[in-house]
Amino acid sequence: MTTVPMKPEEFRATFQALQRELSRVIVGQQDVIESLLVAFFAGGHVLLEGVPGLGKTLLAKSFANTLGLSFRRVQFTPDLMPADIIGTDLVVERDGRKLFEFAPGPVFTHILLADEINRATPKTQSALLEAMAEQQVTVSGRTSVLEEPFFVIATQNPIEMEGVYNLPEAQLDRFLFRIFVTYPSQEELATIMRQTTAANLPVIKQVLPSDTARTWIVQARYLVREVLVAKPLEDYVVRLVMATRPDVADGLASRFVRYGASPRGAQAMLMGAKVLALVRGRVNVSFEDVDAVVTHALNHRVVLSFEAEAERRSITDVLHDLLTPIQQHQRGGATSRVPAAAR
Repeated sequence: MTTVPMKPEEFRATFQALQRELSRVIVGQQDVIESLLVAFFAGGHVLLEGVPGLGKTLLAKSFANTLGLSFRRVQFTPDLMPADIIGTDLVVERDGRKLFEFAPGPVFTHILLADEINRATPKTQSALLEAMAEQQVTVSGRTSVLEEPFFVIATQNPIEMEGVYNLPEAQLDRFLFRIFVTYPSQEELATIMRQTTAANLPVIKQVLPSDTARTWIVQARYLVREVLVAKPLEDYVVRLVMATRPDVADGLASRFVRYGASPRGAQAMLMGAKVLALVRGRVNVSFEDVDAVVTHALNHRVVLSFEAEAERRSITDVLHDLLTPIQQHQRGGATSRVPAAAR
C-alpha cells in the first residue's frame, strides 16, 4: 500500500482554515462546523437537525464552496420519486434506432444536500441507502460508481409532525453523526441580523483549489486512518457502546432503551476521534477525543423505550446518564457522584 505523503501539520492547518472560512458566513455554531468537518474527513455522512432558519442549507452550500467540490441540492417532498435522486433510463434516438440511455440524477455529485429528508416517503428515502453505504447506485440492473468524495448532508425539522415520515433505523445508521443545530445566542443573533442586512454580504473563499481538491481529500482521509489507537482506547469505545444495549447492560439501559447502538456507533466514534486527534496536534487518539464525538455518534443509533418517552427524557439526557459513570471511571473519578437515574 502506498504511503500518503501528507503531513499531520498540513492537515491541521487546512482543517483550521476551513473552520475560519465557514465561520465568516455561519455565525456561532462552532461545534456544528467542527463536527461537520470531522464527519467529512472521517468518510461519513451527516444529519443536521434543527428548526428552520438556523443556516443549515447555507452551511452545506458554503461547505462545498470552501472545498472546491461540486454541489447539488434536492428538496425532499412527498411526491419525490427515487428516480428523481439516482436517475433513470431515458429513450433516445440514435442513427434511426431507439435506445435506452441512463440520465444521472443529482446523487452524482460530491456534496449532496438532502433538504428536509423526512418529508419524502420511505421508498424515496431508501433510494439513498446504497449510495451512502456503498458509494454506488443500481438502476435497471446496472451499477454506477459515484465519484469520490461523496458526502451527504441531510437536514430535518424536529418540530413538525404532519406531512413527515420518520427516517427508518437502517437509514439513520448510515449517518456517521447526527448534529443538533441550536438557536444562536443574543450576541450571535445581533451579529447575524447586522451581517445579513448590510449592503456587502460576506463572500466565502475557496480554501482548496478545484484541480487538486479531490486528490488532497483522498490523501487526508488516508492520513486519518493512519492515526494510532491504543488498546485501552478501543476497550473504552466498546464499553461506551455496550452501555447503550439493554440486552447486556443493567439498570438504566434496560428501563429507558429499546435498542442500543450498532457496531457502526463504535466505528463512528473511533473515526471521528482520529480526525480530532490530528486537529489537536496528535497522531494518537485520546479519551478526550472520543468523549468529544460520542453524543454525535450515538444519539441517532439508540432507540428510547416507551418509559423514557412517557417521562419525557431526551436522547441526550439518557446518553448522558448512561455514559457519565464510564467516563468518570476512566478519568479516575469512580467515586464521583453518579446521576441518580443511573444508580
